[in-house]
Amino acid sequence: MKAFRILGRNIRDSFKSVFRNFSLSLASISCITITLIVVAVSIVLSLNVNNFTTIVEKDVTIVAFLDLDITEEEREDVYNALLTLDNVEKENVEFIDKMDIAQDMIDSSDIWEGVMSDWTREDSPLQDTYQIKVTDINLINKTADEIKNIDHISTVKYGEGMVDQLISVFDVIRKASIGVVIALIIVTAFLIANTIKITIMSRKREIEIMRLVGASNINIKIPFIFEGLLLGLLGSIIPIALTLYGYTAFYNHFDGQLFTQFIKLIEPTPFIYYTSLILLAIGMLVGMFGSSRAVKKYLKI
Repeated sequence: MKAFRILGRNIRDSFKSVFRNFSLSLASISCITITLIVVAVSIVLSLNVNNFTTIVEKDVTIVAFLDLDITEEEREDVYNALLTLDNVEKENVEFIDKMDIAQDMIDSSDIWEGVMSDWTREDSPLQDTYQIKVTDINLINKTADEIKNIDHISTVKYGEGMVDQLISVFDVIRKASIGVVIALIIVTAFLIANTIKITIMSRKREIEIMRLVGASNINIKIPFIFEGLLLGLLGSIIPIALTLYGYTAFYNHFDGQLFTQFIKLIEPTPFIYYTSLILLAIGMLVGMFGSSRAVKKYLKI
């Protein structure tokens, strides 16, 4: 019970201190709010870019063309061989009949209809195919080579040069977005810590009086740490509100996609709640950290 009373007193004193030093507290809260808004925008952008690259990677497909004279039994053997490969998604190995391919081409253009309408299975120059998706796009080149070595597969295509370039670009984008978010969080920590330090410096005399009356270092630090936590909590309210309502409105306005159906945004739920928790944690932890470091200077620990 004593611990709860001490905790309650420290929280009460933190609220009083924030309002007693309102102008300086407002400066700290404003700094936290502005920097967390920037962090929120960076997190939303980086995670949506990562989501887009993941979607594109999942859509990359290997097309294996079968021999023209392949039999039903041989086609089944090819299918079973594909399922044994490590990097192949077993549920996404799809057979496409060459007559279905021809029909799709006929439906897409009157020109193809004039050329292909009389084709039969026996005289069609098209080939049956298997469309294969991989579990790890970084190993797609190796998987394509393994597929080429399967009997009765004549050709393998997956947009080799373009896919390799996409993999490189996506890897750079992922690393850059993660780096930007980490850098912004570090900058945020320094900005908030320095702002809170100015607030604490103005109360140097208050700390000295506490030391003179015999207060221990920990008893002096705790109220200021709680005050930093409170400043971080108050400063994160607006960024969290913008994340919760702003991103949801943005998502609904663009129907969950940007410019094209291929650039899909992350669905708001539960994304906005996870992002809000991250912002709240950053604000509170950095507020506590900034207050702790600022007070430490005057305690001569």
